[in-house]
Amino acid sequence: MAIAVSVPGLVRDSGRWRLALPQSRSMIVNWTGFSLVIVVTLIAVAVPLLAPHDPLTPVSMPLQAPGKNGFLLGTDSVGRDILSRVLYGARSSWFAALAVVALGLLIGGLVGLIAGATGGWVDATLMRITDGFLSLPAPVLAIAVVAALGPGFLHTLIAVSIVWWPFYARLVRGEVARLAARPHVEAAKLAGVSPFRLAVRHLLPGAVPNALVAASLDVGTLILTLAALSFLGLGQAAPAPELGADSARNLSYFLQQWWIPVMPGLGVLVLALIANVAGDCLRNLMKNN
Repeated sequence: MAIAVSVPGLVRDSGRWRLALPQSRSMIVNWTGFSLVIVVTLIAVAVPLLAPHDPLTPVSMPLQAPGKNGFLLGTDSVGRDILSRVLYGARSSWFAALAVVALGLLIGGLVGLIAGATGGWVDATLMRITDGFLSLPAPVLAIAVVAALGPGFLHTLIAVSIVWWPFYARLVRGEVARLAARPHVEAAKLAGVSPFRLAVRHLLPGAVPNALVAASLDVGTLILTLAALSFLGLGQAAPAPELGADSARNLSYFLQQWWIPVMPGLGVLVLALIANVAGDCLRNLMKNN
């Protein structure tokens, strides 16, 4: 039998001391994983200082292998530094995913809050509109919007934002409707609290944690979605550094100079992995609290 003592983290088991901090260790791991978002964001901000070369300008002989002549990831078909292009491409992908998530939370959260707090025909109307967006295949709708607006980074963000907000609207509406039946909300209504104050003060705070967790888990998916649209040629025009587009434009070099299309793809993989790990850690932190 283990007997706890006053020293934090130490237990005595069979006459011997050992360190036992399962909950604290788990908390440290979760906070460390979530802090990756801050680290990646800071790196993205500092990319102009970290990138060794201009991503648009040829700086050496083309098709140089990784590590040769000081180019860590090699050079592409026109002699541009691949590391610089991956850093700038990762920067645009990261900030684009965060922007789409923020816009989706703003629009979807507002729609869901109004629907859940108001009820009646307002709720029914807003949710039918939301269902109409959800019934359409999101990738196909995004491609159609970009095709209608024309290829471009801003148009891609608009297209993805249009197909992303309904998920948050449904989530927030469900949480708000559930909270509306709670006794403290009923008491606030009886006390004569205005509908606006009731929604903002008593309903919205309860829906925020689950919405934030869902949004954090969506960042990785958004990075992959934006890379896929870029891969299909619906992103920025060449020679702008974009991870999906750089892989697509250089697929013909895959068998001989594999690093040219592979390195941007690895950049997408690393970003999506970091985003998913951070999302899982945030979910665990919310659950523990």
